[in-house]
Amino acid sequence: MPNQLMPNQSLNLVSSSEHSGPNKQDFSSEVAFGGLDTPIGRLNLAATSKGLLRVGFTAMQSAEDFVANVVGLTNLSNQGEATWLNQPASQLGEYFEGSRKCFELKLDWRLSHGFYAQVLKALLLVDYGTTISYGELARMAGSANAARAVGTAMSTNSLALVVPCHRVIRSDGTVGEYAGRPEIKAWLVAHELAHR
Repeated sequence: MPNQLMPNQSLNLVSSSEHSGPNKQDFSSEVAFGGLDTPIGRLNLAATSKGLLRVGFTAMQSAEDFVANVVGLTNLSNQGEATWLNQPASQLGEYFEGSRKCFELKLDWRLSHGFYAQVLKALLLVDYGTTISYGELARMAGSANAARAVGTAMSTNSLALVVPCHRVIRSDGTVGEYAGRPEIKAWLVAHELAHR
């Protein structure tokens, strides 16, 4: 069924009670996982009590590998509350229906660091239905000559769709790569143009 949240509660993974990063008191220690069927394929979702942590494409990474990857990167327990996924799943469903132009979600940024985090946060200023070049985003992020680094930041975006790296295109106007599937990026750009 499209846009239905499917919790991945049956996965048994190694768990840990605390985040091992430098500011562990700032982070929750549990994460919830689920999936969402969309017109571009199934999405894997991860959320903590702090907000949406990761959005991934099942075509690129199975649900089991997605969970193992998130747990491995964060050292979180996979015992989070499924309700943490309700708002992200609902708003993503509305986005694909064409009725949501802006996400109003809490985001857990723990997977983004330094300049890459700065770029991704600047990307939140790019309006629905518009595109910018990697160079323009580099300028927005305060490093005008860092277009290549912006491209790398886009490839590390753990919050795909919500942090709209699909709105960043090449300076020649072509869409470029997107999780190895440029046709998905082209579909997202066209979808937004059709619903703005």
